[in-house]
Amino acid sequence: MKSALLDSRRSPSEDRPIDLNAAVEPYLGAVIIALVVAVLLIALLALVLVRRIRGLRRRLDGLTRGSDERSLEAILDAHIDKVFAVSRDLDELAARTALAEAAGRRAFQRVGLVRYNPYEDTGGNQSFALAMLDAQGDGVLLNSLHTRNGTRVYAKTLSAGRADAALSNEEAEALRRATEAARSAGGPVRAGA
Repeated sequence: MKSALLDSRRSPSEDRPIDLNAAVEPYLGAVIIALVVAVLLIALLALVLVRRIRGLRRRLDGLTRGSDERSLEAILDAHIDKVFAVSRDLDELAARTALAEAAGRRAFQRVGLVRYNPYEDTGGNQSFALAMLDAQGDGVLLNSLHTRNGTRVYAKTLSAGRADAALSNEEAEALRRATEAARSAGGPVRAGA
C-alpha cells in the first residue's frame, strides 16, 4: 500500500524522459559562436596583459639595475635612506653656509687704495692711503707717509663708512674708492667722508 501511495503521487511529466538534445539543438550554433567570440576575446586580453607585464618587467628591471637586491621594496628603502641622508647633508651645509656668510660680512670686502707723493723731495709715489671696509662699512683707513728719513703709518677707524677724524684728500679718495667697490658689488653703501 505504501508503494501505491508513492506511485499515485507522481506527476505525469516526471514519468517522461527529457530530451536534452532537442532542447539544446536550436541554440547550438549561437552557443558555439558565443564561445568562439569569448575565447578570442580572452586570447586578445591575454596578449594585451602579456605585453603590459613585459613592459612592467622592463621598468622594474630598469629600477633595480645595478642593485644586488632584486626586491623593489628594498631598493626603494635604500633610495629613501639616501634622500634622507642628502636632506641632512643639505641642512648641515645650509647651517655652515649661514655661519660663513655671517663671518664674511665682518671680513674686509671693500678696498680702496690711493698712492701719492706728499713731498717734492721724494719720488715714486711711495706713500699711500688704504681704506678697508666690511659689508656694513666698518673698517680701518691706513695712511702711510714716506719720506727720505722714514715712513710713518697712521690709522683711523671707520664706522658705517665714516671716519672718526678728519680725512686728507688722499684718504677721502681711498674711502670713496672702497665705497664704490661696495656699490659695484651690490652691497650696502653708507659711506661718507
